[in-house]
Amino acid sequence: MSETASLTHIDHYEQACDQAIAMCDGNLRSTIKALIMANEYLETELQELQAAVSCGCAPAVALSSEAGTGSREESASKLTQANSDAA
Repeated sequence: MSETASLTHIDHYEQACDQAIAMCDGNLRSTIKALIMANEYLETELQELQAAVSCGCAPAVALSSEAGTGSREESASKLTQANSDAA
């Protein structure tokens, strides 16, 4: 049973890799660059959220409630806007 779950998990990553490469027109260097940039963006978001939480501030947007209602980009955009409004 766990072997099947592992294969499904691996298939998910294979599909994600194929999709990322396709979005960069098959250019592997561009794909890696895009993934690095996305990772840096997420790291910055995490640092901002950690700083807000350490100050006792809570994000204006509840990320867990949005998980099924919009894309990551929409959630990030709303969160960024909420942070800008709060500043």
